[in-house]
Amino acid sequence: MKTNEPKTARREFLETCGKSIPKWVLFFATIRAGTLSAAEEPEAYDPKQHDYAMGIDIHKCIGCGRCVNACKIENKVPEEPYYFRTWVERYVIPSEGDAQVDSPNGGRDGFPELKTEPDMLRTFFVPKLCNQCANPPCVQVCPVGATFSTQDGVVLVDETYCVGCRYCIQACPYGARYLHPVKKVADKCTFCYHRIRKGLLPACVEVCPTQVRVFGEAGHQSSPLRRFLRFNDVTVLKPSLNTDPKVYYAGADREVR
Repeated sequence: MKTNEPKTARREFLETCGKSIPKWVLFFATIRAGTLSAAEEPEAYDPKQHDYAMGIDIHKCIGCGRCVNACKIENKVPEEPYYFRTWVERYVIPSEGDAQVDSPNGGRDGFPELKTEPDMLRTFFVPKLCNQCANPPCVQVCPVGATFSTQDGVVLVDETYCVGCRYCIQACPYGARYLHPVKKVADKCTFCYHRIRKGLLPACVEVCPTQVRVFGEAGHQSSPLRRFLRFNDVTVLKPSLNTDPKVYYAGADREVR
């Protein structure tokens, strides 16, 4: 049955409810809402409160190349096969002689299957990247101060200052730098600095299916990196150079270079 009585408009209904609710309730509700909003706001990033480093467990690496691909995409690394911020090497250890190392396309597409040889002792994969040295030779040789160390333990390149002289590329003992073919400036791994400042993981860490890479705070007891360092016998690459690397390897023996 229809009725001719007009329906109460939505606005009129809300106004009626507003008049019926005591003002002190609305006041404290507003205060509470303001408190929650302030608590949810992210605190300003303070680099002095962080000390980033990375651990790599060689035993877990399967050479899938997902880390290399993710890095290329995330950091817009040139597609050419000889430009990498991170790459993966395969080591083949024979019973006699030196280790054989290959890295087709930086390991981005994985590795071809090896034919088993009688003198082959073992094989393993080693992810490589900038070691974010605490005593970086690249910073020392830069004539314009474009390469610098941040307060949170990352070595960066200021593209606005870099003149493309390649001194830092020559000075890096890990081969972790290249000259960008378009920008004509030095480029390298930054631990995905734009991500970690937001509390995110580096792209290579996030996509690893076997959790080879462990990223965290070197000085924080609750950091997953501290656990990695505590439960593994770790080493760094080329320790005799005294660069004080901040990338720590578990399972890297003397063949890894």
